[in-house]
Amino acid sequence: MNIQWYPGHMTKARRQIEADLKLVDLVIELVDARIPISSRNPDIDSICAGKPRVVILNRADQSDQQITQAWVDYFSKTLGHSTAAVDARTGNHVGQTAISLARQELKEQIARWKEKGQVGRLIRAMVVGIPNVGKSTFINQVAGRKSAKAGDRPGVTRGKQWVHIENGLDLLDTAGILWPKFEDEQVGLHLAYTGAVKDDIMDVETLGCRLMDDLAEKYPEALQVRYKIEIPRKEPKQDAVAYGYMLLQEAAAKRGFRISGGELDTERMAYILLDEFRGGKLGRFTLEAPEELQK
Repeated sequence: MNIQWYPGHMTKARRQIEADLKLVDLVIELVDARIPISSRNPDIDSICAGKPRVVILNRADQSDQQITQAWVDYFSKTLGHSTAAVDARTGNHVGQTAISLARQELKEQIARWKEKGQVGRLIRAMVVGIPNVGKSTFINQVAGRKSAKAGDRPGVTRGKQWVHIENGLDLLDTAGILWPKFEDEQVGLHLAYTGAVKDDIMDVETLGCRLMDDLAEKYPEALQVRYKIEIPRKEPKQDAVAYGYMLLQEAAAKRGFRISGGELDTERMAYILLDEFRGGKLGRFTLEAPEELQK
């Protein structure tokens, strides 16, 4: 499956981020807690090199808590970034967390400002991340009001948006950017599962088969509980799509999804699977672990 999505507005967004970096003291990078490797644009490290960094693992309410904590430790202890896991949709303590992390990351700079008599100097931070990772929702929660345009599909944010936070923080919202080519097919699949790339650029039924295959390997009990299906042993050389299609058929049969002639409607089942995965109805999943980076 060849998943590529790099429309022209992403090139423009990248150039805008590069130009605006000189305006900010700090970069706040949002990643998806369910796929922390795949949802990190590798270009961000080169674009934002030299700027203090805060990493926010968003959608923590949908991720595996134990693995998410391992990711917080990785980003904070291994990479040295101030890090927290949050759910920007419910907004529990998101504002306090973001402000605290920003001040923690800039504590030496803030001390220098005070020495120069710049007490209470405004912190300006840029919020970056891939499409549909929740940047605008995060900003709105930190601000305590609906300021940045938010949506549940990639490519919503347009133009430069500064949002002033009352206790000394200004946030600059940016358009989500992907990178021109996914070298690892699994990265492209993970981004497609979570909706970071648009469904209409790929075969949704095949995507559903791959998601079934991945969940059967990592969280088989979730599929058993949700769709009332058995998860047979996968043979070592068995094709992922063929195995996933078998499970998709089983789930479609249990749901009674059929088209004219009685054939199982596996396409409808694929849409349902993706929708329920993205909406958290299947359970809490993290598809990547820090130890995978050592492979």
